[in-house]
Amino acid sequence: MEKVIQDLRDKARKDPKVIVFPEANDDRVFEAVKRIKDEGIAKPLLLTQDNLEPERQEEFANLFFERKQAKGVTFEEARELMENPLYYGAMLTRYGYADGFVAGAKFTTSSVIRTALSCLEVDKKAGIVSSCFIMAIPNCSYGERGVFIYADCGVIPYPTSDQLANIAVSSAYFAKTVLDIVPRVALLSFSTKGSAAGRWVDKIKEAVEIANGKNSGFMIDGELQGDSALDPEVASRKLDQSDVAGKANVLIFPNLDAGNICYKLTQRLAKGRAVGPIVLGTIQPCSDLSRGCEVEDIVDCAAVTVIRAQNRELLRQKEQD
Repeated sequence: MEKVIQDLRDKARKDPKVIVFPEANDDRVFEAVKRIKDEGIAKPLLLTQDNLEPERQEEFANLFFERKQAKGVTFEEARELMENPLYYGAMLTRYGYADGFVAGAKFTTSSVIRTALSCLEVDKKAGIVSSCFIMAIPNCSYGERGVFIYADCGVIPYPTSDQLANIAVSSAYFAKTVLDIVPRVALLSFSTKGSAAGRWVDKIKEAVEIANGKNSGFMIDGELQGDSALDPEVASRKLDQSDVAGKANVLIFPNLDAGNICYKLTQRLAKGRAVGPIVLGTIQPCSDLSRGCEVEDIVDCAAVTVIRAQNRELLRQKEQD
């Protein structure tokens, strides 16, 4: 478990990026920012009401108003939003003054996601904004030696089949580019390959078909029960050949209830380390935090956000070449 966390931090240190933290009034964030700076994981920018630059606030208010006036946002409303460090930090990220932002120690997940949707660019290839967790479980032989991606545990309450397919592909891409693992994606259900029937099962089957129809190159299978997804012996008894069953390391939950409950149970009962939620589907990277987070959790999210910013820079360089 500790190795995957250390690997993330080491990878971030190779090319630290500017990461915004808009919650200077939280002691955990303040301590984490000090750690991040001292360890060279990122170049942290801690925002307070005193270091929001008036000229930049005006610039951001104009940019925000230009994009949102068709939806009824007034300039006065845009200007007021730029008094909020969360929105100001997101705009710093959107317009290249920073490489990513991390928030959620005090702000709710809904506030962080709303800000990301309002300020950042949505990646059309991803098709949807969702989230995932990196879960690292000690003394666990399942998944990638105890490492998993759980999704979506923080954004979409009741995803459609199309949304589940997009979540599956986005999570697989995240696993490959951030963790450097070969993703094996299981769409979870209370049924394994027709052992039960009904509209909830049909939704998962349809999601698998849509995901595989995208020709992403990722191994995606379902519908699978949790034991069929994780345990090779159970998988061999319940179904025929599968590249995913019994070997899954990316778990896609059918709804937010299942995902959120499962990640918190994994934390508490299996002493798992949860990194996230990581926001997926935006071009500029950002991470949410649980309001119950510890200093270590904030440092980990910062490292992941740096790695994603590094990957974004490499992608831009390839496109220019």
